[in-house]
Amino acid sequence: MTNNLSYWEKKHFFKADVIIVGAGIVGLNAAIAIKEKNQKIDVIVLERGFLPSGASTKNAGFACFGSISELIEQEKLSGTDGLYRLIERRWKGLLKLRNLLGDDNFNYQNYGGYEIFGANQRDLAMECVSKMSHFNGLIEDIVNKKDTYGLSNAKIKEFGFNGVEELIECSLEAQIDPAKMMKALFSKAGSLGVQVLNNCKVEKFSNAETHIVLETNQGNFHCNQLLVTTNAFVGELLPDLPVVPGRGQVVVTSPIKNLKVKGTFHYDKGYYYFRNIDDRILLGGGRNLDFKTEETTEFGKTELVQKALIKLLKEVIIPDEDFKIEHQWSGIMAFGPQLAPIIEEVKANVFCAVRCNGMGIAIGSQTGQEAGEMILNSL
Repeated sequence: MTNNLSYWEKKHFFKADVIIVGAGIVGLNAAIAIKEKNQKIDVIVLERGFLPSGASTKNAGFACFGSISELIEQEKLSGTDGLYRLIERRWKGLLKLRNLLGDDNFNYQNYGGYEIFGANQRDLAMECVSKMSHFNGLIEDIVNKKDTYGLSNAKIKEFGFNGVEELIECSLEAQIDPAKMMKALFSKAGSLGVQVLNNCKVEKFSNAETHIVLETNQGNFHCNQLLVTTNAFVGELLPDLPVVPGRGQVVVTSPIKNLKVKGTFHYDKGYYYFRNIDDRILLGGGRNLDFKTEETTEFGKTELVQKALIKLLKEVIIPDEDFKIEHQWSGIMAFGPQLAPIIEEVKANVFCAVRCNGMGIAIGSQTGQEAGEMILNSL
C-alpha cells in the first residue's frame, strides 16, 4: 500500500500542522479544542486500531469523581489542597463533556453512585462514614451542592445485595455509554474538519530540520507539532514518562428479569466496580489481586480475576439469580506516582497528554482541552 500512494494522497493525507497520536477521549478533545479556536490549522489524528485502542470505548461507563475510600487514599498522596484541585478537574471535565455533547448523545444518566462495604470491612466502613462530612465540605463549592455523600443503608435490601452492611451514596455520580460518547466525539471532530485515520500505528518519530517525521505502518507523516495522547501505551513512543499500564477485566451477565440493581457501585477501595446496563450487570476490576500481571498493555483475561468477579456476582451482587457471563473484555488504563495527568512539552514541538489514572471519563475532556491550548500557544 505505501508503495502505491498517489500524488494526491501524499499531498493531502500525510501532512498536517498538528498530528495527534491516539483517537481516544483526550486526543479528540484536543483536536476539537484546536479547531474551535482556529479553523485554519490542519489537524490529523492517527489511531492504531479500527476503534480506539485504549480505554475510551472499553471502560465501564462511570461518570464518577471518587468514592470516599478512594478519596481517603488520594488525599494521603496529594494532600487536601491537591485533592481539591483533582476533584475540581474531574467535575469540570464531566461538565465540559456534557456541554460539548449533550447528555442524550452519550446516555448520561444520574442514577447515583454507591460504595458498598461487607462484614469484613467494618473498620474501613467506619473510617469512610466518619470522613463523609469532611469530603462534603471540601467539594461543596466545586459541585455547588451540600451533602453529596450520605449513608443509604436502607437501599441495601432494595438492591438485593447479600453480606453488605454499609452503603454510602454519592448523589452526583452517573453512568454513560462510552461508545456513544466516542461516536459523538468523532462526529463533532469531523464537523470541524479534523481528519481521523484508523489502523495507522506510529512506530517512531524523529525531529527533522523543519518538521517532525512519523513512521507508521501506512507510510511516513510530516507535521509541525506532535501531540501523543495514547495514555497507557505512551511508553512505546515516550519511554521515559512515569506511566504504568493497568489492565481492567470486565464481564457482563445475561439479562436478569426484574433486576434490582440501578446505579454505579464501588467495592474494595474502587478496585471492583459494577453497574446496571440493559437489564444486565456489568462488573469489572480485580487487578489488585495481582498488580504485576495486570501491569500490561496486552488485552486478555486471567483465571484468578475471572473467578473473583464471578464469586462477587454470586455471593454479593445477585445472590438469588441464575445468570451466565455473556460478554468479556479488557481495557488498559494508565497510572503513575502522581494523580494528576501529564500535560507537557517533552521535547521541541513534541507534546503529551497522558496518565488519566482510571478517571478518563471525568478528566479526558479537560485534559484534551488543556493539551489543545498548549499546542495553540506553541504555534
